[in-house]
Amino acid sequence: MKRTLMIAALTGSLIASCKVGPNYHRPAVQVPTVYRTVSEDKQAEAQLTSYADLRWWQVFQDPQLQELIRTALKRNYDLQLATERINSASAQLGITRSNQFPQVQGSGNFSGGKEYNFQSTSNFLVLTADAAFQLDIFGRLRRATEAARVQLLATEDSHKTVILTLVSDVASDYFALLQLDLQLQISQGTVQSQQNAVKLTKLRLGHGVATRLDVLQAQQVLDAANAQIPDLERQIGLEEDAISILLGNYPEGVRRGRPLVEQPLPPEVPPGMSSSLLERRPDIRQAEQILIAANAEIGVAKAAFFPQISLTGSGGGAFGRSSVFSSLMSSHTGTWSYGAQLAQPIFTGGALRSNLRLAQSQNQQALIAYKQAIQLAFRDVSDALIGYQKYHQVRVQQQITVKDLQDTVSTSLLRYRGGIATYLEVLDGQRSLFGAELTLAQARGNEYQGLVQLYKALGGGWQQ
Repeated sequence: MKRTLMIAALTGSLIASCKVGPNYHRPAVQVPTVYRTVSEDKQAEAQLTSYADLRWWQVFQDPQLQELIRTALKRNYDLQLATERINSASAQLGITRSNQFPQVQGSGNFSGGKEYNFQSTSNFLVLTADAAFQLDIFGRLRRATEAARVQLLATEDSHKTVILTLVSDVASDYFALLQLDLQLQISQGTVQSQQNAVKLTKLRLGHGVATRLDVLQAQQVLDAANAQIPDLERQIGLEEDAISILLGNYPEGVRRGRPLVEQPLPPEVPPGMSSSLLERRPDIRQAEQILIAANAEIGVAKAAFFPQISLTGSGGGAFGRSSVFSSLMSSHTGTWSYGAQLAQPIFTGGALRSNLRLAQSQNQQALIAYKQAIQLAFRDVSDALIGYQKYHQVRVQQQITVKDLQDTVSTSLLRYRGGIATYLEVLDGQRSLFGAELTLAQARGNEYQGLVQLYKALGGGWQQ
């Protein structure tokens, strides 16, 4: 008994320690020490905290936007599919892992009858249990389980990527909707003011202090503003439909919260340390998990070259009685058996070697994809940093432009009413002001879009 236990212990230790194929080590990837556009800012380089460390409800402070995001996280179909993929990967892991354990199957058979020639009756019940266990000496099953486990982790990271994208898309579409609302408000305000201007010009025409040309010129700005309104309403409808789909609803209207001009902007947006991007971005982590799985598959392919040893056993019994043999046969009989099987590939026409080359090639592809994911992530952050900084500068300059044009229109109106200038001077100012106000609304929207894209690029937004 002691010898048997020692042999079993040594065998188990051998099986546990022997596992062919390379163990995974994270590849060394050279990444920038700082993000582009902040490399000369020593204070920014020293900041360990990142804007992406904030939860999405801390970044997007509009209560209505927060409600939209919560609804999307509960009802969006893409997110539901991603969740089910996690359940599927978890089930696949259970299937793969089960091969490491003994497989036991039971069966039963009952038979009976009567023989008229011998005037005999019989009833028999046969119960058997078969067990099979494959010794994983070379780690083929453990490598397969390792691959399935990291595939599950990759699926979970994919789920986080869907959350990040969903939060960003809802916020982006919401700010685009507020931008269109502001442009519509500007156009409607211009229509109202120009209607008054046309009435005033017609009144002056009636008193002989204006010309027919003045009336036509005033009408031109009114017509231009009226032409903007239907197209803006069309874009608003499309944007509301897009948000409704993200929320898991059929197309419908979307409630607004604060207008665009009242939305808060952070005083600063620290990107944080560049090295933290590798852990914060779920798409990078997903790419690494896929690389780990591909590395494990090399072990599975290598283990296929070695023998596969299986242990089998069977046991059971027969219960019953026959009137003919009752004096010769017991009412129950037990049976058992055991065995071992060894299978060694000898000639497969190159299938095993090709399978190994395939696994190695897929591992290299996963490695390239991992490095590419890191590279693209840094490009996303660089683009977002540049975009947000420049959109902010554009918005500030456009505000100055609008203020200057407002003063210009006011001055030209005074000059026109005083008979010093023609209405053409007023018309040019009004046209320029209308276009500048629409551009300012777009610049405000772009600034918020840049903020959303930067938050997404840094890997924020998927934390629940």
